[in-house]
Amino acid sequence: MNIGVDYYPEHWDCSMWEQDAKLMRETGISLIRVAEFAWSRLEPEEGRYEFGWLDDAINVFFKHGIQIVIGTPSCTPPNWLVERFPDVLPRDAMLNLKYPGIRGHRCYNSPSMRVFTERIVDKLASHYAKHPAVIGWQIDNEFSLNECHCENCNNQFREWLSKKYGTLEALNQAWGTVVWSGEYSTWTQISTPFGGTSFRNPSYLLDWKRFETDSVVEFQQLQLSILRKCCPDHFVTHNIWSYPMSLDYYKVCEELDFASLDYYPGTSPEKSVSGGYNGALTLDLTRGIKRRNFWIMETISGPPGCWFPMWRTPQPGFIRAFTWQCIARGADTLVHFRWRSAPFGAEQFWHGLIDHSNVPGRRFEEYQMLCDEVNRLSPVLAGSEVLGEAAVLHSHDLYNAFAIQPQAEGMDYFDNLKLYHRALTKSGILTDVVNTTDDLDRYRLIIAPSLYLLDEYLADKLKNCVKNGATLILTNRTGVKNPNNICWIHPLPGQLAEAAGVTVAEYDPVGNDVHTIRMTDGKTHTCSQWCDILEPAGAETIAWYEDDFFAGKPAVTVHAWGEGKVYYIGTVAEESFYLDLFGKAADEAGLTRFTGLPEGVQISIRRKGTARYLFILNLTRKKQTVELGGAYLSLLREESVGPVIELEPYAVEIVKQTV
Repeated sequence: MNIGVDYYPEHWDCSMWEQDAKLMRETGISLIRVAEFAWSRLEPEEGRYEFGWLDDAINVFFKHGIQIVIGTPSCTPPNWLVERFPDVLPRDAMLNLKYPGIRGHRCYNSPSMRVFTERIVDKLASHYAKHPAVIGWQIDNEFSLNECHCENCNNQFREWLSKKYGTLEALNQAWGTVVWSGEYSTWTQISTPFGGTSFRNPSYLLDWKRFETDSVVEFQQLQLSILRKCCPDHFVTHNIWSYPMSLDYYKVCEELDFASLDYYPGTSPEKSVSGGYNGALTLDLTRGIKRRNFWIMETISGPPGCWFPMWRTPQPGFIRAFTWQCIARGADTLVHFRWRSAPFGAEQFWHGLIDHSNVPGRRFEEYQMLCDEVNRLSPVLAGSEVLGEAAVLHSHDLYNAFAIQPQAEGMDYFDNLKLYHRALTKSGILTDVVNTTDDLDRYRLIIAPSLYLLDEYLADKLKNCVKNGATLILTNRTGVKNPNNICWIHPLPGQLAEAAGVTVAEYDPVGNDVHTIRMTDGKTHTCSQWCDILEPAGAETIAWYEDDFFAGKPAVTVHAWGEGKVYYIGTVAEESFYLDLFGKAADEAGLTRFTGLPEGVQISIRRKGTARYLFILNLTRKKQTVELGGAYLSLLREESVGPVIELEPYAVEIVKQTV
């Protein structure tokens, strides 16, 4: 377990490197990331490579025992490159060039971009393959979908479709192009979605998103192949950025050694509670990408500010608490962005640990304390992992399909995912967030939000889990379409109707209108967005609608099937509904959970052998009291704590259990 910072030696006079390295080592920093934006310094002219300045900087930090992660600089093609080879620049849906000046100004399918990227990566990898300070590589920086519409992307899109479908007849059938006379008779008639995407064929648009992800993956693979060949002893990763994101991170990270995340929790007072829960989801999603621990390659050091007004400064304890949240949910290395605030450029006010004054202050002192704690506990926590007992299913295809065709006012796939995950976290249920394609056999509780795109393979996998004793929770908009984004011709929830013991007789996209459901115990909850009017076929009704023309009709059901059971939730209810239902389902399934957690307090567990390490985090601005149910050894304070502990604002406690 390591702690480090992002550092840009090219931004500082070389006379500052020595003092920075010395202070870093005294602080407890063991690694830095460098060079991901430095192409113009590494290759100031075509074919003229100048690595001497980076050699000097790396050697200074190596002398102080600091390891190096090098970022490949393909996120920022230099001006000489885009001037001489304009095909490097992406074009928007109106065919306007996206000019340089910030970053990410490159087309992934540009032949010139690919050639020059391979050259610079090959030179870097060959040069630093044997340097004892260099331990790994970050490819590019924060990949996103540029939605480029240049000629190269059009040609590559047609080729991608040809490989997928084989014939135009198969493509026309898969997309349903007969609508609006959209049938294609030659491949050249197919283009990227010029002019925007309104009213476009949803099957076409979903494949366009998939093609864009595959373009990123192919561009990354060019670099990965070089790094694997030249630097077989180094790790390779990429720093994804926060969800939601239409880019399929599962594909992007598939061939990498581990996933890395850039994580910036919100500092504003109105997000002082919700931000911690949203961050927990992002961290659990990142851990789920490769089903293993991950890195934080950037996280908050001070108030961010760039293309938006500056955020509030992190409150005392904030940086430390949210770093421990990352570790609690599976991060093995924490890299803070950045060491010192930049005096120039767009990110002048994206603050580092040290401000422009160059005088370490309150935030730096907190960071020093954090480094001491992480380094002290590293031998204990090394090799531990987070293993959830419940699973929430997630899919980038689902996110994109809902974005292409919004289903109702106020209904958002990812916002609802937040709602379900937040209820699980508040209920103290240890949860993994995993891809719909992953193996699910070890989970006793599976929440499958809005499986809008559903095929027999996924349906059979979920049914087998239920047959073997798992509890499956389905929600509205399940089984609507096949993976080609074409509607199934059968009652919802389609292939899962038998297991759920219910069908959808009718639905009402109620949007922002508020309705009420009544539970069997008489308790009521508000609901909105969507109302499936259910027709049980063996399932037991556990909630009914209270109003509108469907008053008295089933809203939520449960069905015992095989050795397990299936809940079907036909609407989107308020949080209290999910707190009750998920808590009950977890208890019935025999899951470990922590009840009575105050608002904003989170508990997570890392396991190693028979040891369990409990992280208790107060991610709020107020003092909180937590009932642990017994006395434990505090790893931070090296003394006994509990059964009741008082947590100051942004306080952290880590205790050990032996099972």
